Amino acid sequence: MDKLAVVAIGGNSLIRNEAHQAVPDQWEAIGETCGHLAAMIATGWDLVITHGNGPQVGFTLLRAELASNVLHPVPLDLCVADTQGSLGYMIQQALHNSLLRLGIRRPVVTVVTQVLVDRNDPAFLNPTKPVGPFLTRERAEQYRQEGKAVAEDAGRGWRRVVPSPRPLEILEMDSIRTLQSAGFLVIAAGGGGIPVIRDDGGALRGVEAVIDKDLTASLLAIGLRADLFLISTAVEGVAIHYRTPQERWLSGMTLEEARHYLREGHFPPGSMGPKIEAAIHYLEAGGKMVLITSPPAIGRALRGEAGTRIFP
Repeated sequence: MDKLAVVAIGGNSLIRNEAHQAVPDQWEAIGETCGHLAAMIATGWDLVITHGNGPQVGFTLLRAELASNVLHPVPLDLCVADTQGSLGYMIQQALHNSLLRLGIRRPVVTVVTQVLVDRNDPAFLNPTKPVGPFLTRERAEQYRQEGKAVAEDAGRGWRRVVPSPRPLEILEMDSIRTLQSAGFLVIAAGGGGIPVIRDDGGALRGVEAVIDKDLTASLLAIGLRADLFLISTAVEGVAIHYRTPQERWLSGMTLEEARHYLREGHFPPGSMGPKIEAAIHYLEAGGKMVLITSPPAIGRALRGEAGTRIFP
């Protein structure tokens, strides 16, 4: 294999909509996505896969909330670790089965991945990332008294908010690189990675935070010197003036154009913004190409018939 792609699959690849969130629905969605990834492998690409986990972490926190009168709370770093394992297992199995149907036998493995963040990151002083279920005002006040940050979420109710520090280092990078070089298809750094800090003596400790999955995916692509950073999302490509009369879909743009459009506010923080920021980070570090598209369009996008390509 002489072409390596880091593929970041988003939440739409795991949960299609609110009406299809149960485990069988997730299996179906993951199976469909892995079918497209298997077809990509069949054309000669080697893959390292990362994934989102936002809804699944929310489900875990909701279960803990509903069971809070009989069971202990679940720390957020363990929520991320749990979902790396469960989603990794699902992707492993679905990708194995998809490859088998194509007559391809490749080992697939999941690496439970820690990501180092700065313990002095300003994000720890300003928690902004909503996680978990909506809370009553009374429950939100109880959270406050326990030292947890809460905020009102778009008028829909109260939610817990946590810091979102920038990822600095993928601690299992050597293991991921070794497995990939040995012919394994690797699933790693799910959900942005388990956020950990390092004390003065070098010891690691998990923290209550959520790392942006796209920024960690760009670190993964940089560390592996990937030929392609593929970001799979809900839409087939990237648009400027999105959902306005001036809407224009982009088949390609340069790094400088991506920076320009991001500065102009075309890519909001809650949607395409982190993906474009991750693309910029990868290309600035010497990356070759970013491709943003939806799972069903991956094949066409690789042929230049769909998606948005971003070049240095």
